[in-house]
This record gives sequence, C-alpha cells and structure tokens, in this order.
Amino acid sequence: MILSFSTTMNSALKHYIEREIIPLYLSFDKAHNVDHVQSVIARSLSLATHYDVDIDMVYTIAAYHDTGLKYGRELHHIHSGEILMSDTELPHYFNDEQLTTMREAIEDHRASSDHAPRTIYGAIVAEADRLIEPLTVIRRTVQYSLSHYPTLTVEEHFARCCDHLHEKYGTNGYLKLYIPHSDNALRLAQLQEIIANKRVLRSTFDTIFAEQLAEL
Repeated sequence: MILSFSTTMNSALKHYIEREIIPLYLSFDKAHNVDHVQSVIARSLSLATHYDVDIDMVYTIAAYHDTGLKYGRELHHIHSGEILMSDTELPHYFNDEQLTTMREAIEDHRASSDHAPRTIYGAIVAEADRLIEPLTVIRRTVQYSLSHYPTLTVEEHFARCCDHLHEKYGTNGYLKLYIPHSDNALRLAQLQEIIANKRVLRSTFDTIFAEQLAEL
C-alpha cells in the first residue's frame, strides 16, 4: 500500500469540513455532539504526532467518524464510512487508496468491534474516541440514557448505566486500547475502581444525573 504523507493540513479541506461536516453533529445527542467530535479531532491530531501519517487523513477520519449516527447507532460506523465515500468533495483532496483507508479506519473505530483496527489510522481514531476520563464517561452514559430512554425511572436509568459501564469499561469489558502513547490505560483503571464500588458509582451517578436533568 502506497500512501502520500503530509504534516501540514490543507486549509481548504479543513474549511470544507468545518462548514459542511462538523455541523452535522448539532443534531446528535449530547454524548455525540460538536464538543465530542472536536475532542476526537484534537486527540487524533495529538496521537498522530507519534506516527508517520497523513495529517489530512487523520483529521478527516476523526471528523466523519460518527456522522452515520443520522441513520441510527447500531451500524453508525458503517454508515459513517459510506458518508465519507459518497462525499463528492473529498476526491479533490484524496486518491482512491486514501479514501479506502479512511473508510476502513472509520469502520474500525467502534469500541464493540470484533477486530482490531486494520491500520494505524483506525487505531488513532479508535483511541481518540475512547476519551476515558471517568466523570466524562459516566456523564456521557447518563446523557445517552436520558436522550434515548426518557421514560425510564431514575432507578432504571441507574441500572442501565451500570450495565453499560460494566459491559464496556469493566475489567472484562469489550473496550480495547491500541495506542501506547495514550493516557487512556491509567484513566481506564481509575474508572474501573469507580465501577467496582457501587456506593461511589451511585453517588457519582446521582450528582451527574441531577445536573443533566437541570439542563433539560
């Protein structure tokens, strides 16, 4: 595979994505809003400094990684790749091989994926998307629950959040880390300590839940 590499971002590409792609996240839930995609972009660019990669590709992958949420969450990683491939503006900046690599990276970013990322580009966006800051993870879990299951009681929201946190972030959870330069491993250990202590988890949940209800 032959890919061209660049370390200086194309300003026209960046302007296009900021104007046409980033605003798509305005219609998503709080856990996947503009703040989220901007965070994933920033973390991707930071991680990319450790590797010989094309910075335009890294930026574009991060920007498009959750766009498929417009069609639902279950297959959003597939739909996001399709959105990238169908964007008639991108061939002005990337060749077919680069576009295929970016599509694969987007498909591979999902935490519940049954395989490791196929390229370093997939590993970068997957790692950047994890953003394992304990309070942020719990807050995003609460936000998603309130947005998608508004009729649940507080206890049902708590039970759902517990199940999700254990399934994804617990010691036997499905989340995998791929980039050694990330600080996610330390933060994951901190989060697992909270998850393992139901009293602390409940106290943290109650505080965040009240905050999010106040913002509705």
